[in-house]
Amino acid sequence: MYEVFGFYRFLNIQYLKKNKRLINEVLIKNNIRGTVIISKEGVNGTISGKGLDIKTTIYKLKKVLKFKDFNSFNKSKSLFQPFHKPKVKIKTEVVPMNLKLSQMIKKKDSHVEPNKWNKLIRNKKTLVIDARKPFEYDVGTFKGSTNPNIDNFRDFPKYLKNLKKNQPIAMFCTGGIRCEKASAYFKHKGFKNVYQLEGGIIEYARQVKNQGLNNKFVGKNFVFDERRSEAISEDVIARCHQCGSPCDTHVNCANEACHLLFIQCPSCAEKLDSCCSDTCAEIIALPESDQKALRKGKHNSNKIFKKGRAHHLKTVDQS
Repeated sequence: MYEVFGFYRFLNIQYLKKNKRLINEVLIKNNIRGTVIISKEGVNGTISGKGLDIKTTIYKLKKVLKFKDFNSFNKSKSLFQPFHKPKVKIKTEVVPMNLKLSQMIKKKDSHVEPNKWNKLIRNKKTLVIDARKPFEYDVGTFKGSTNPNIDNFRDFPKYLKNLKKNQPIAMFCTGGIRCEKASAYFKHKGFKNVYQLEGGIIEYARQVKNQGLNNKFVGKNFVFDERRSEAISEDVIARCHQCGSPCDTHVNCANEACHLLFIQCPSCAEKLDSCCSDTCAEIIALPESDQKALRKGKHNSNKIFKKGRAHHLKTVDQS
């Protein structure tokens, strides 16, 4: 069994290249895999390994970056190592919003624990915002939530224009960091009653299970590793992007030149050889040498995450 540990901390970090090297050494020495992002505004990461190795790594990470506590963290389990290798990246922001808000993120008074969260979102006056991307929202969310339906978190500020500043707002995301920055921006723009789920969906699921609380999350929580998702309830709220039947399994198109991430049921997977289209199915039927020739000079970017938005796939409304 592997422990998966997600965390973030906003703080002023200097000497990014030096700290990248030191953190990478810590990860390798302790047999840890996963991704750690550092920037001048802080650190954000999700790592996985054995329990004692995770504990040692956390201690060393805090020592390298000179801080005592995370702004927030979450824990989960995996039957296998969900990451291929350790990666440390230097970014302009730990969460890309093109906004310098880290200095505003000081208090945790707006962080809400699961029990209080359930009461908060039960209030009909509360606007519950799923701050994740559409493809994450597709397979699981809290009952009654709304999604901004934006592909890039940098576009999040545009979503605020039509919201009422006095309305109670409850935000959540996978591990909390996107909401941390978004809630700071909300407050900066004059919103009065902004709350966020402490530790995100991952920590909510863990605490609900441990404390025997009523689970208000339906479906799966999408995660950015080899697990792809964690089932939090037995509900299937998504549909196959090809035939429209109930399904919440994300797959990558078998054509490596495409690699589109989308939802596909077993029947369509068999029919199309695990591809997103007839065209891709025809390509993977070619000899490997021909496939490599077609891929030459092409690069698969993060646009693969616009699953369900491709013109040849269905876009199924959850409602």
